[in-house]
Amino acid sequence: MDAMFKKLLAVSGATLLTLASYVAAVELRDDHPDTYTVQRGDTLWDISARFLNEPWLWPEIWQANPQVENPHLIYPGDVLSLAYLGGRSTLVKKQPQIRRDETPINAVPLGDVEAFLKKAHVFDGDEYKDLPYVVGLEESRLRVAEGQVAYVRGGDFAPGQRVAVLRPTIRYAIHPHPATNEPRIRRDDWTMAGGLDPHTSGIEWAYYAASDNGFEVLGWEALEIADGTITRDGDPATLLLAPGGREVKKGDLLIPYDPQPYDLTFYPHAPDRIPANLRLLAITDRFQYGGPRDVIAISGGARDGFENGHVLSIWRPGELVRDEVAHPQPLAAGLRKNKVQLPDEFVGHVMIFRTFDKVSYGLVMDGIRPARLDDVLKLPDRL
Repeated sequence: MDAMFKKLLAVSGATLLTLASYVAAVELRDDHPDTYTVQRGDTLWDISARFLNEPWLWPEIWQANPQVENPHLIYPGDVLSLAYLGGRSTLVKKQPQIRRDETPINAVPLGDVEAFLKKAHVFDGDEYKDLPYVVGLEESRLRVAEGQVAYVRGGDFAPGQRVAVLRPTIRYAIHPHPATNEPRIRRDDWTMAGGLDPHTSGIEWAYYAASDNGFEVLGWEALEIADGTITRDGDPATLLLAPGGREVKKGDLLIPYDPQPYDLTFYPHAPDRIPANLRLLAITDRFQYGGPRDVIAISGGARDGFENGHVLSIWRPGELVRDEVAHPQPLAAGLRKNKVQLPDEFVGHVMIFRTFDKVSYGLVMDGIRPARLDDVLKLPDRL
């Protein structure tokens, strides 16, 4: 593989990483309250943002009060007070005498990510090629939905087995810019094509992307669209679709059903280091722009050390513009030496909530301008 590609996301080598650990002094907001009573609907991020300029640094000032039951959990009605112990700012919790709500608050708004946690899957390699798939639909329909039947093959199915149905969406890859040869992100629709099965002389459905020449594939994304139960084994087997899903079509893929394939516990914190050239791959529903509470995909994952709860800052890459003052002549306009690189512009913060090998998904927590495709991810500095 071309060494240029390895530079984008490699996790070893001094020249490829931001090696310095992120160390920041905890700064209180100028308008912080002295006390705050936790309300229903609050999140840990929201509360921390009332006191801190950097909400992800809340563990640095949180004082777990040992005489309070469950000191690490915060509930509606709890009173948080800002104190100064040993010369440093500290948040302490006072539990009300009568607790009216026994459900602790979440670190982040789970309602904004829970559905996406279940439906998003990323395949790191070619393992998708071995997945079972939908080969036909009842009564020769083009689509089927809840209560209807699909016929599936490619797996060792048993009656009563529950499966999830996936729809391929995008393949993320890295490829060289045709002019500069610099690595850049490519997004290809992952589409379906028919081919001949040499063993059965029948139609075999497969997926492919537009081109694979010289690319490093970061991942093949597929979204969970439905689930159902195998009612009859065989080749093909019969799948009865459960209520609540989207329409299923030929070529959709199958995986074992997992009722909770994710962890709902997130504690925002900064990573010690991140790869160079980390980029925003995609935004919820494939929009070009996004903002707070939108889900984004980034070009780094578990192999780069990312884990759930890691917070990153999003930056808009500075433009390369001609210095029209120093070089006003049109003939000099196209010369790179007559241009100046403008600085990157801060966009907002994102918290990672699900990681795969080379791709992660995150929730945009705050922002001062819209995030967009190809924005840069950095350690979570603030303005």
